[in-house]
Amino acid sequence: MKPAPPSPRNRRFGRQALAVASVAGILLCALIAWPFLGAITWALTLAILFTPLQERVEKRMRHPSIAALLSTAIVIVVVVVPAIFVVERLITEAASGIQALQARVEAGEFQALLDSHPTLAPFGAWLDRQFDLPSIMSAIATWLSNLGAVFVRGSLLQVAEVFITFYLLFYFLRDRVAAKAMFIAWLPLTKPETEQLLRRVAETVHAIVYGTLAVAAVQGTLGGLMFWALGLATPLLWGLVMGLLSIVPVLGGFVVWIPAAILLFLDGSWIRAIILAAWGGIVVGSIDNVLRPIFVGNRLRLHTIPAFISIIGGLLLFGAPGFILGPLAGAMTMLVGEFWARRDASSQAPD
Repeated sequence: MKPAPPSPRNRRFGRQALAVASVAGILLCALIAWPFLGAITWALTLAILFTPLQERVEKRMRHPSIAALLSTAIVIVVVVVPAIFVVERLITEAASGIQALQARVEAGEFQALLDSHPTLAPFGAWLDRQFDLPSIMSAIATWLSNLGAVFVRGSLLQVAEVFITFYLLFYFLRDRVAAKAMFIAWLPLTKPETEQLLRRVAETVHAIVYGTLAVAAVQGTLGGLMFWALGLATPLLWGLVMGLLSIVPVLGGFVVWIPAAILLFLDGSWIRAIILAAWGGIVVGSIDNVLRPIFVGNRLRLHTIPAFISIIGGLLLFGAPGFILGPLAGAMTMLVGEFWARRDASSQAPD
């Protein structure tokens, strides 16, 4: 004897219970994954950027696991090791420069310069009353030295996050086809919409990464050109350094041009010091806020304003992972809005 089919009321209750359980499960999984947000974000970003490499390696090696392991090793060698070395050296050099400035200020060179220019005496007196330059420079030098040491050593949590990032990267590269099929099956979208959504994710990541590199190149070029115009030593090298520093969120080109401007001022070249400080603060420092939304926003198909808000807001909300997650959220929301507009238009179209 077959059991009686559930009543409509029971079916509605079953669907509602399933919906509540699904939402509760999603929220619980989100809370569980939250501590790994940074590792997941960076692993996904690297997987998207290096998928072409994985595809080429897979053509030579038929075993996907070996191919993914080799691709992950290549990413570590090509990206991580040089980045750690370059940033550590830049922080160390910046700390050394600050310490040299501190020694010159403590030796009285700054006060001697002010005394030799009577017109600057009021400014020097005000500066002496308001700020303790030796203490400030000592604090900056200590901060930079500690930052470099922490960056190289890293805390246990940071080491674990790096390990988890590349652990996830291995699986993201190896199982990307299965993951795409899973998204197509699970998302409440049509297959073409899901494929378009995944393409937009990849386009967004490429836009953010390559847009950042483009902004860094512009900032480094502008800084190097000003060093050359002012007759400072090795403008090409310092332009490259400023470009690399502009990629690091906690640093920037100011680590180079502020000490250089102070040295020019201490040497008596206060006009060149003012020019360098103004160029660095107004042009090099602010060009990031102008170019980043343009470079990234155009490829994201977002207006400059939402692109800017998504980048800054993402950083404020999520920290460093928000650099990727903020623009992703903006781009995905706009695309889902397009999906709704298409469906609404098709539902209102005459038969």
